[in-house]
Amino acid sequence: MKRFEGKTVLVTGGSSGIGLATALAFAAEGARLVITGRDQSALDQAKKRLGTDSIAIRNDAGKIADANALAKILEQRGVLLDVLFVNAGIAKFAALEAVDEELWNDIFNTNVKGPYFLIKALVGTLNSGAAIVLNGSINAHIGMPSSSVYAASKAALISLAKTLSSELLSRGIRVNVVSPGPVQTPLYGRLGIPAEQLSEVAASIQAQIPLKRFGTADEIASAVLYLSSVESAFIVGTELVVDGGMSQL
Repeated sequence: MKRFEGKTVLVTGGSSGIGLATALAFAAEGARLVITGRDQSALDQAKKRLGTDSIAIRNDAGKIADANALAKILEQRGVLLDVLFVNAGIAKFAALEAVDEELWNDIFNTNVKGPYFLIKALVGTLNSGAAIVLNGSINAHIGMPSSSVYAASKAALISLAKTLSSELLSRGIRVNVVSPGPVQTPLYGRLGIPAEQLSEVAASIQAQIPLKRFGTADEIASAVLYLSSVESAFIVGTELVVDGGMSQL
């Protein structure tokens, strides 16, 4: 029997990158998928790959109203969740002197406020024994220049895994974090770095990884499935770092 046969999984930001790879991995293990994202075209394409029983909902991860609307849609459709992968987020890098309030709010609204109020809105749709996995980042640990706001947002998200674990455990809900290192996904094209500098930046990052390569979205997906499965039933409030050794050595 497949690990997630008969289970329903929600992946935010599930139409590309790590989100899509994880949604496909869950589907391959028998799960029914609900995915969200902001790009309707990408959602439609992802839904075709995930199967006719999947649900794709246009939703902005940084808006509380959208979180409440998503919960209402699921309730109206009678959808109860066994896994919630809070994956949607943004990565924008800027030196301290270039950071303004708009950048700060954009990152924290999407990476912290949105996930927090999404979980709050969806608690009523989570079955007892459900797993929540948050998508963190090793940037919360390594002090990379020009990542101050992004790193702070991911540090806040990692902290939430511990506090929300304590708060939700009485309902039988586990909360954990997967923190990827550098992964080759479309997100790298949206970092705010000029295109002509991307290859140079990528080479510099790769040189800092003991395995000397970027990770893949499928490798992160494998970690998420583990944290969502019965194999990790004794793991609560923990961060699983998947970074090729970058933050360890």
